[in-house]
Amino acid sequence: MILENGIIRTLEPSLPVARALPIAGARIAGGVGVHETALASPERVDLGGRCVVPGFCDSHVHFPTWALAQRHVRLEGTRSLEEALARVKDALGEPGRGWLRGRGWRSGDWSPSIEPTKEDLDAISGDRPVALEARDSHSLWLNSAALALADGDLQVPGGVVELNDRGEPSGVLREECAWHFRDVHARPTEDELVEASRTAMKLANARGVTALHDKDGWLGALAVFQRLRADGALSIRVWESHPGNELEALVALPLRSGFGDELLRLGYIKAFMDGTLGSQTARRLDGSGVEITSKDELAQLIVRAAELGFPVAVHAIGDRANREALDAFEQTQSAWRSRGLRPRIEHAQLLDASDLPRFADLGVAASVQFSHAPSDRDLADRFWAGLTDGAYAYRSLWDSGALLANGSDAPIEELDPWGGVCAGVLRTNDERPPWHPEQRMTLDQALLATCVNPAWLEGEERRRGKLLPGYLADLVVLDRDPFGVEPEALPEVRVVATMLGGRWVHHPPPWT
Repeated sequence: MILENGIIRTLEPSLPVARALPIAGARIAGGVGVHETALASPERVDLGGRCVVPGFCDSHVHFPTWALAQRHVRLEGTRSLEEALARVKDALGEPGRGWLRGRGWRSGDWSPSIEPTKEDLDAISGDRPVALEARDSHSLWLNSAALALADGDLQVPGGVVELNDRGEPSGVLREECAWHFRDVHARPTEDELVEASRTAMKLANARGVTALHDKDGWLGALAVFQRLRADGALSIRVWESHPGNELEALVALPLRSGFGDELLRLGYIKAFMDGTLGSQTARRLDGSGVEITSKDELAQLIVRAAELGFPVAVHAIGDRANREALDAFEQTQSAWRSRGLRPRIEHAQLLDASDLPRFADLGVAASVQFSHAPSDRDLADRFWAGLTDGAYAYRSLWDSGALLANGSDAPIEELDPWGGVCAGVLRTNDERPPWHPEQRMTLDQALLATCVNPAWLEGEERRRGKLLPGYLADLVVLDRDPFGVEPEALPEVRVVATMLGGRWVHHPPPWT
């Protein structure tokens, strides 16, 4: 197959643009051992002036959770408690029994700003249990019927049970308390996750996704993807996480990073330092926030994971959480560096100026979400007033020499890599001017963070992420060359088709 009559953006600086792209089997042709398999008279695909870029990788996504969220009550964008309750009431009016699940509320977006309670839900839900995850997934809003299932067993280390003025649980759990309740009482079945993911796989392909770094290892996502793989329904390359608190399970098997095949691999260990901005549990230098993992505990985890051949990806939001995560990686670098591991901090949302250059100095990647900056700007201005010069400082990190990988954190944001690229370049998602415009990325940088750098984190930089001979033919066809439009017009660019390993997985040609 030859893709021709368009613009090929290779993302390789030595040869950034090509006019045609030959593909033989699963790979781009032209390299040693590849061109021999090319057909004598290959199929020719007329791009009609369209643009081809490497496939998009979402380097931070909770894929089965996002897939399931497509079927739940969606509370994103609600501007008041009353609006959120109205959506829940509508869902309760539909046929169904058992749990009513939903997600996406953020009390900081509500006017007036007010925290939800169990009584708010009780008034409309009766005895049907209701569990509503916050937009950041670090808080859980429950009604009395749901709370009753725990029989008072709500408090766990690293979590918060919000209390009302009577000293009773208010209905909101945060951090480890929220996750413990969800896992024990409201966890979806594997069958639910598989069926939701099967449908969502097609939607992700339609948005140009050819690879992802999944964060739902704690939810049993590896088994979900294995079932999709066995059914021939896995059309995205998955690098799966494993929860840090279950690390010793890998010793018994034993397994190492990279175990799997060309579509599904066990990749890295996921841990948490702190909470989030939206739940006001991010761990700050001023002493506020929730500590989930201490610096010493993280250091022990990094060393143990390195002994098993696994890099560590650790969630850190607040400036203190990021500092202590960097401290732990610095303290343990002899363990992970000697093994060629590529560690990363997830989010890195608030950084003290003295810590920003440490990512590059240590060789710790920043796994960030460009879409978070415009989405969180109002909350950041409110809760981190006076500190936002160091918030979502993507361009500063890039200019310091740090490696940035871009993801969505779906379902916290929508799984939409091109939307994330636009957010990185524009730093706004509405009619307002860019938020901290000095942190805007160039289009080239945003694409490198979305296509090239995630492959490097996997150790796949010689096989994926660029459109070069010998590389896997994972690519996206766009309706126009994004480098040929003004930045403000980038959101108008559309995905036309997606290819994985030389096979069209979304909208094969010909195109009108």
